This record gives sequence, C-alpha cells and structure tokens, in this order.
Amino acid sequence: MSEQQEEKLTDMDAHINLKVKRQDEKEVFFRIKRSTQLQKLMKAYCDRESVHINYFVFLFDGRKLRGEQTPNELEMEEGDEINAMLHQDGGGEELKECVQNVSSSDC
Repeated sequence: MSEQQEEKLTDMDAHINLKVKRQDEKEVFFRIKRSTQLQKLMKAYCDRESVHINYFVFLFDGRKLRGEQTPNELEMEEGDEINAMLHQDGGGEELKECVQNVSSSDC
C-alpha cells in the first residue's frame, strides 16, 4: 500500500470536533470519527436533550442531513457547526409551547 493510501485511510479514522447549535443558541460539542454516520451524533444529541429524534431537523450549510451521511462525505472540517432546528408540521399553540420548553418530553 502506498504512503498516500495509508494517509487517506488514517484521515478517515481521524476524529473531528463538531458543534450542534439549537435555535436558542445552546451549543453541544461532539467528537466523532470522520467515518461515523451522523445518525449516531443526532441520536446522542436528542438523548442528551431528552427528546425524540423526530423533534429535530439537523442542517449543515443550510442542507438537511441524512443519518447515513458521514463528516468525510460532507467534507466537514474541525469545529464545523450543525444546526438543530425544531421540526415543524403546521403550527399552533401546542407547537409554540413546545419551542419554549424544548427540553420537556411533554411536547
């Protein structure tokens, strides 16, 4: 195996620090392998916030993330930010209350 191929394999297993930022500016930091599917980060974030994973839509550079994508695939760099936005179907008073109490498991 060439030196360049070995370096590429090493880069794929390298870790990356990513920031997940909510609409209210709350930030959570994660360190994952560049080859790890982002679903693992998304689930860990939702577990930490005590909400179901379907309550959030995760965006990177304005595009919705899919769980099977990896930081390598998206060419993420150290310290990049993922936005966690509350998933909204419709609206109304119940949604407004949920946004105000996003860490509540009642919404």
